[in-house]
Amino acid sequence: MNMPTLTIGNRTARLPIVQGGMAVRISLAPLAAAVAESGGIGLIAGSGLEPKELAEQIRTAKSQTSGVIGVNIMVAVSNFKELMESAISAGTDLIVAGAGFSRDIFAAGKNAGVPIVPIVGSVRVAKLAERFGATAVVVEGFEAGGHLGTDRPMLDILPEIIEAVDIPVIGAGGVVTGSDIKRVLGMGAAGVQMGSRFAATKESSAPEDFKQMYVDATPEDMVLIQSPVGLPGRALRNAFSDRHVAGDNPKIKRCTSCLKKCGKEFCIMDTLVRAQKGDVTHGLVFAGDSAVRIKDIPTVRELMDRLVSEWSLATEGASA
Repeated sequence: MNMPTLTIGNRTARLPIVQGGMAVRISLAPLAAAVAESGGIGLIAGSGLEPKELAEQIRTAKSQTSGVIGVNIMVAVSNFKELMESAISAGTDLIVAGAGFSRDIFAAGKNAGVPIVPIVGSVRVAKLAERFGATAVVVEGFEAGGHLGTDRPMLDILPEIIEAVDIPVIGAGGVVTGSDIKRVLGMGAAGVQMGSRFAATKESSAPEDFKQMYVDATPEDMVLIQSPVGLPGRALRNAFSDRHVAGDNPKIKRCTSCLKKCGKEFCIMDTLVRAQKGDVTHGLVFAGDSAVRIKDIPTVRELMDRLVSEWSLATEGASA
């Protein structure tokens, strides 16, 4: 028995696995291309990039695979529109949009023939997205890393949204193994999105110390921060998060107005860039709670083969 395929718009991936678009500069062309070439959908994180740089990343990834390459862009960033337009011009296969909701993106996607896939955390937002023209939705639960739009587990929200909409629904948050994939698909989802598991792969653009933090993570290392974006975020505990939780946020040395609206508790871009450059002590290391289940740093091909094998074993066991 083969894993089901995943169709979004006019593109079909051989495997129902979407690699999460993790910013800043964690999910770039090497990771997205490797996932797409292995049968999944690879996403490049646009947030934190300049429009020209995002276009270059898309073209590079698409030159390395005939698979499905998309982008993930936070609606909250001030250059969201420019990034979206650049991604469309560069030939992205789809756009995943999170950390906010934009009506304008649906018209732009429709005019360009590019599927728009919002990240949602409730039936209300999922139905709104479908009404505006979403091709699919990603249901992200509280288990996920980065910015969180709900305080409910994905497995609780998922059935409600599947029942409420007629477009493909992709489950995200807490998915690490092939057995997890089987469970989510068995609930009626069209696919899964996995972020943290792909952050800790060879092709991820995260530094080695960043990846090792995932491998070494324990439940006690998980912490919630209040992002200047206006949403809570899940991260791994370090000196920065300890300061933040204590109310001693680092001062903003310069402001580039990277967000449409910013609480200015600290500079989100600065702390994410610090972590990506290797300062995992004073930078912000986003991670889902599934990081505690990650015990190695494989290549994408090794991971994808493992996921398929685990899914097959779980499926055969269930039907025995």
